[in-house]
Amino acid sequence: MQKLINFPTLSESAFLRYFNFSALYFAEGLAQGMLFVGIPAWMAMQGKSPGEIGSFAVACSLPWTFKFIIAPLMDRYTYLPMGRKRPWVLISHLGLMLSIIGFAFVPDPLNNLNTFMLAAFLVSTFGAMQDAAGDAMAVDVVPPEQQARANGYMQGSRMVGSSLSLVLCSWILNEYSFEASMLTLFCLVAVITIVPIVLREQKGEKIFPFTAGKASEISKDLQISDWKIILKALYKVFRLKNSLLVVILLFITQGAYNFFEHLLPIFAVKITGWTNLHYSQSFATADLIGGIMGMLAGGYLIEKFGKKLMINIYFFLIIMLVVALNYGTKYWQDSEMLNGFIIVYRLINAFAKIGVFAIAMQCCSKNISASQFTIFMTMGAVGSIAGAFLIGPIKDNFDWNNTFIFFGAFIALAWAVLQFINISQQVEKISEIEQEI
Repeated sequence: MQKLINFPTLSESAFLRYFNFSALYFAEGLAQGMLFVGIPAWMAMQGKSPGEIGSFAVACSLPWTFKFIIAPLMDRYTYLPMGRKRPWVLISHLGLMLSIIGFAFVPDPLNNLNTFMLAAFLVSTFGAMQDAAGDAMAVDVVPPEQQARANGYMQGSRMVGSSLSLVLCSWILNEYSFEASMLTLFCLVAVITIVPIVLREQKGEKIFPFTAGKASEISKDLQISDWKIILKALYKVFRLKNSLLVVILLFITQGAYNFFEHLLPIFAVKITGWTNLHYSQSFATADLIGGIMGMLAGGYLIEKFGKKLMINIYFFLIIMLVVALNYGTKYWQDSEMLNGFIIVYRLINAFAKIGVFAIAMQCCSKNISASQFTIFMTMGAVGSIAGAFLIGPIKDNFDWNNTFIFFGAFIALAWAVLQFINISQQVEKISEIEQEI
């Protein structure tokens, strides 16, 4: 008879929960740092047009809109002896590693853009799948009172991972080759995969299919095996006014961020005269600072002062920062000014994301955690694609000042939507729906 491997579980320790989700988001940030920042900056440095860079951004963003397809499968099908969502986390990590290897060996990527974008699409697909599984696991195992702090660690870790890949992989990209850069990324992701391998969701579960263990009663109680019940629960949840408002909030904010953050490397290279390596290092520094501060203070501030109050403050600060950039035209070629702007922006941006994602998580039902939270995040991804599509048309028809005004207007619209969200009412309605299931 096999002996049960006695590793600790997420259900038994708040520290392990924070550590596990920090690790998962760190791995997510490793890939996103290069896909969404490092490679676009490299493309700008190599003379690719805003339209080409925008198309690459769309290819990377598009898989995140498909998460709503895989998420119900995660809720319906799993291998409970290994946990409700952990099997999906492990499958997605394996796919992410294999797709990065394929991405690394795209021949002459800058002159083979169709294949290059297809390979990036595959990497982003498994990154999105890993994100959906990790988010659903967090909704399942993180108590409501720990969700704000958990989101602080998660978003902060993603930014730290992004900064590490930007510094290391961008340097290798410039000094050696694209292939060497992506193989380094593969090694980093592979190391992090050890964490979900050894940390189980509930006590008594299997580490691997061939090791000892069994499904926990908690997982059995949460698991829904009837498609009708899953779809009915989703319908009831998304009929709620606050669910729809959260969807709109995520669509606008993620679209605005993707729009602005794909314009920044173009602005830095074309206007300030930076190289792609300089931009990657600056963005990485900003993400490192923002990530660490997010982990240390982001969740704590939300827990202490409330989600809506703090997000209101962060949105206001982002708008003021963009207004300052818009009126600081004469300083645009000042490298120190741009460095400072990126650091402050990414810090405030990190805190704002922590708050918005914490609202989305709190507004979810555990029974359909993967499906509901993923639909929230998918609408954010649809917003990201909309933001990427706007890059070419807006920049081709407006100067930099008016382009920045568009971003500020998007954030102001998100602020207006936030005022109508009632979190307490949503939690009460969710509880009623769960009792009916």
